[in-house]
Amino acid sequence: MDIIERTDEWRESYLGWRRTSELRGTELGARYPFVENARAPFKPLGRALPMLNLALISSAGAFVDGSVPFDVERVGGDVSFREIPTLVEAGDLAWAARGYDPAAVLKDMNAQAPLERLFEFAGNGIIGQLCPVFWSFCGFIPNAGRLVDETLPLLVERVKRYGVQAALLIPASSLCHQTMSLAARALEMGGVPTMLIAVDRERCELTRPPRAVYYKGEFGSVAGQPDWPEHQRRILDEALRLLEPTDQPSVRNLVVELETTVEMSRGEK
Repeated sequence: MDIIERTDEWRESYLGWRRTSELRGTELGARYPFVENARAPFKPLGRALPMLNLALISSAGAFVDGSVPFDVERVGGDVSFREIPTLVEAGDLAWAARGYDPAAVLKDMNAQAPLERLFEFAGNGIIGQLCPVFWSFCGFIPNAGRLVDETLPLLVERVKRYGVQAALLIPASSLCHQTMSLAARALEMGGVPTMLIAVDRERCELTRPPRAVYYKGEFGSVAGQPDWPEHQRRILDEALRLLEPTDQPSVRNLVVELETTVEMSRGEK
């Protein structure tokens, strides 16, 4: 199975888009060839959630302030990633936001990189432990072929070197859903089960990550609204608990959306 099915056909379409289209900011235009896959790889979860070494992979463009930032001007996207200690302080992170509004992450990193919530989960036994580093992409990457060729093999190698037993992927923008879906496919083909949290169902259904959960959230706060820890906990808890019972590739709905709507109607947020 390929990460991008009909790879040569996609590359030709991408080159045609590059020749005839001018990328304006984050507007890809109607001719951009989004990746379309018919099948998805699938790796069953090998152990119970409370025993997992869980990795976080975020595409919100986080990098350590003062280090080399992502290149947000590159037409094909910056395909590099950053490996960042999970004990990093929020104030030590900067954000190369492309394709989404960074207001939420500037207010609360947990809206896209929910490190504090996942450490809570490790502390109360929902997961075994959080991997000591997380992986960060600037996920606005139109050149999906280059991502697959150059970067995803390195990501799989690094994730496996840390003994990760499952990975949680959190996109930030619409195109990030494609990027993270491709990363999830690569990881599962490499033997690492994944779960992707999505707010763009159409993009996931086209790219076909192995496992995804969907709710009607917002780009830039896919892991939950900023400064609303309970919202973040519910999204993450439900997503992670679906790792075990999911026995085939699928995009499943989260019920957290209904609970959130009721709370907001009551003025509880």
